[in-house]
Amino acid sequence: MVKMRLTRLGDKKSPFYRIVVVDGRQARDGMYIDKIGHYNPLVDPAEIVIDAEKAKAWLAKGVQPTETVKTLLIKAGVIEQPTKLSPSKTNPKKKKG
Repeated sequence: MVKMRLTRLGDKKSPFYRIVVVDGRQARDGMYIDKIGHYNPLVDPAEIVIDAEKAKAWLAKGVQPTETVKTLLIKAGVIEQPTKLSPSKTNPKKKKG
C-alpha cells in the first residue's frame, strides 16, 4: 500500500520533516517515491510547504495519508476538513439502571 507520510531529518532535538509518498513497507527514513513538501515545527508559526498539485494528484491515485499528514494538508488548504477526522476510538459508557 502506498502512503503519504513524514520522514525525519535534522539534528538531535531539532527535527525537520519531509512529506513524502512511500511504499508502506519501507522504513520511516527509507527510500521514497516522491517528495511532496516539508514541515518545520520549530519556527513560530510552524512552516508547512506543500506542492498542492502533486499532493492532489497522489491523493487522486488512492494514496492514503497518515493522520499527521492529513492534518498538515488541511492546514495548508490542500484538502477540505471533513466533519470528523477519525471515528471515535472508545465506546460510550452504558448507564447503570
